[in-house]
Amino acid sequence: MPEHRYRITVEPLSDEAPPLAFETACHDDLAVVMGRIEARTGLPPDRARALGLGLKLFGEALLRMRETPPFDDLAPHFGRFMQALKKHPA
Repeated sequence: MPEHRYRITVEPLSDEAPPLAFETACHDDLAVVMGRIEARTGLPPDRARALGLGLKLFGEALLRMRETPPFDDLAPHFGRFMQALKKHPA
């Protein structure tokens, strides 16, 4: 499975803090995932993208740490949630 590399940048809308930037990898194309989440949830685009990005970043971390407490307890629940989201009518 190909790995997609990303630089994620979060820029505060005020001058209180500097931007937060990091690089990460994901087995999915995030643009495709964001489009699916927008279509399946009916959320406004900004909210759908935030949800999609959060889920993918957390899901990737969970996959890498799935045998480590406390992630091992959460993995089955997260898996069921993702399956339900994917089955949700578009």
